[in-house]
Amino acid sequence: MSNSSAAAVLTTADLDEAMRAVRTLLDIADLDCAEVDFEARIASPDTLARVLVVLPDLEWWALPGGERGSSKDGDDPVRCLPVRVHDWSHPLDRAEPFVAALGADSAAVRWDLNAWPEVPGAGLEMVSEKYAYLTLTVNSRDLYQDEPSRDHTVHVHVPWAENCPDRINWLAEQVDGRFTGRVEMAPL
Repeated sequence: MSNSSAAAVLTTADLDEAMRAVRTLLDIADLDCAEVDFEARIASPDTLARVLVVLPDLEWWALPGGERGSSKDGDDPVRCLPVRVHDWSHPLDRAEPFVAALGADSAAVRWDLNAWPEVPGAGLEMVSEKYAYLTLTVNSRDLYQDEPSRDHTVHVHVPWAENCPDRINWLAEQVDGRFTGRVEMAPL
């Protein structure tokens, strides 16, 4: 298993600002064959109902401390709240409706990109699909929703290498953000 480095480049309490940053970064990325993945902790029945409208075949399982169950077993997710969501390989147009459905619950939305392009003027080579990702954490500062928060963080993923900070800083500049120094290793 390999890892990418997920670097925080923008943290804001304004979800619209975070989504504008995501859109800007998606405009830079090579989106050929791109898809989006969702991870979340959902505790609210209202949030769950909104998310199920966006992703009717949602893959989930009960978190410890609650009722046992999972989508695989055909259980009713409302009876099993709180639930953990891991739902993968969706078209890009599902991302914004999913984010809008979250309310106060936390999630990580990860765009699997084809590449971060070459930027000759900045001395940056192309970053291939193996390491090119973009994650928005909603109501959480980390990729796994272990640090609940009232703000949202945009993370760019790149391979950890000598010129990694150059790519991170360049991407952060594109969204008027800055590399905060926070990096999480993300298994791929």
